[in-house]
Amino acid sequence: MINLKFYLIVIHKKIVNDENGKPSDVIIPWSEFKQIEEMLGLDFDKESVEDLKIAKSDREKTLTENYISLDNL
Repeated sequence: MINLKFYLIVIHKKIVNDENGKPSDVIIPWSEFKQIEEMLGLDFDKESVEDLKIAKSDREKTLTENYISLDNL
């Protein structure tokens, strides 16, 4: 069974309008930005990103010997 964690967050934002009254920027609290960044995986270092690219390539090539079975986790 796969346990999926769904995030439900409230973003407290301040909308900044340009001189014509149109929205141009949004300001959010730093802690909420960090939470969004983590959820989207934007906080990975270069080595982690490379590892994920290799794993994706292995999966697409069905190189299952490079994976650990769920029973062995």
